[in-house]
Amino acid sequence: MGLDIRIPIGLLFLILGGLLVLFGLVSDSAIYQRSLGINVNLWWGLPLILFGGLMFFFGRRATPRRPADRAP
Repeated sequence: MGLDIRIPIGLLFLILGGLLVLFGLVSDSAIYQRSLGINVNLWWGLPLILFGGLMFFFGRRATPRRPADRAP
């Protein structure tokens, strides 16, 4: 099998973080008055993208690859 769990988890966090950042960039600033004017979606989306990128990077880096001479 060889599927590292960090790859799908990283992709999940990348997608979720990207959606939050996108929504934070295009949404009206009036909805952030309850959070003291802080764009919560934007600021939480960025760490999710960072975490997802790290998980995906380390998952791809640690995935064992077949040597070329043993491939069928």
